[in-house]
Amino acid sequence: MVVEVEILSNLEEDKGWTVLATTVRPEEGADTEILQAYQDQKTTVEPGFRWSKNPVAIAPVWLEKPEQIAALAMLTVIGLLVYSIIQRQVRLYLHTHAQQVLGNKGTTATPTAAVVLSLFAQVALIQLWAGDQEVVQVYGVQPHHLLSCDALGLDYAWYEAPSAHKNVRYVQTP
Repeated sequence: MVVEVEILSNLEEDKGWTVLATTVRPEEGADTEILQAYQDQKTTVEPGFRWSKNPVAIAPVWLEKPEQIAALAMLTVIGLLVYSIIQRQVRLYLHTHAQQVLGNKGTTATPTAAVVLSLFAQVALIQLWAGDQEVVQVYGVQPHHLLSCDALGLDYAWYEAPSAHKNVRYVQTP
């Protein structure tokens, strides 16, 4: 790692600085080009860290070993990657198919992952066993749920029909 001290000399004027850690070799691009390429990406995990800047958003966690801290950091980044992929895939699908889903302020073709996930809060799958017979009920499924599943490549068959190998009485309600 190389720290260019002359760049860090004007901290008060620069209002901060950016740490650039990359596997890109210097001959492949200047630091400013690498940073600009990173910032120009439409999907990164970095916007997902915004919520963590709110002190109320994270409960205190006590980790004693560096391995525990590294594991928590890795799980956080993986979670944010999944979150980012959900958002990207749904937006891409909606754009490609000229569709919209419910957002915070009406319909939108660019929902955040939080909006997409919150749409499913009203969906419930209830499975009950009465003797040897399973009763399955699905509540709250709307077309935008199936659209989101299509966008993410998820099989939504469990919303529509029971498994063929079970003795099931299936009921779907709006």
